[in-house]
Amino acid sequence: MDRRAYPSDVDDETYHFLLPYLALTAEDAPQRKFPLREVLNALLWMSRTVAQWAFLPHDLPPAEVVRSQAKRWLEAGCVENAVHDLRLLSRVQQQHGAEPTAIIVDRRTLQSTPERGHRAGFDGAKKRKGTKVHLAVDTLGHLLTLTTTPANEQDRTQVEALCHSAQELTGGCWRWSLPITATPVNKRRMRRAKAILS
Repeated sequence: MDRRAYPSDVDDETYHFLLPYLALTAEDAPQRKFPLREVLNALLWMSRTVAQWAFLPHDLPPAEVVRSQAKRWLEAGCVENAVHDLRLLSRVQQQHGAEPTAIIVDRRTLQSTPERGHRAGFDGAKKRKGTKVHLAVDTLGHLLTLTTTPANEQDRTQVEALCHSAQELTGGCWRWSLPITATPVNKRRMRRAKAILS
């Protein structure tokens, strides 16, 4: 590296951990014009500063190169694979099983500005216009999966898909069940189910 380091640059230990996940082709491939580490540093600089692509410093690879490589990494699932393995390592290090046996599902409504389109919606419970983020974490707080919907979408329709996704990611090592609220309809269903089972 022939430049001064930015605070967002990846350190050696992290880079050597991420390299097997990010190297989709050989490091010395003939089509590679910029070192992989510099492309990663440019992407980290962008995510840290939240700047526009046009403001990427000239001593980092061009924005087109960084964008296209980031797209390849996302399409190949490189980031998800690295996060999955980090979660496993963290769980084992904390003396838990490699895969979680329980998950926590939650949602947040993020206020946003779109007036219309696929992300627009109004959450009547939170009195907010924006986007809902449904997420599943394990009991240690490690993210398993998330999904985004317009704020006016029902939560119960998203929870089932979120649980199935979390079950696929963890190898199906736990069973999921939706909590039953004590509404009159659910009480009747529970009485019928008990009558059938007995």
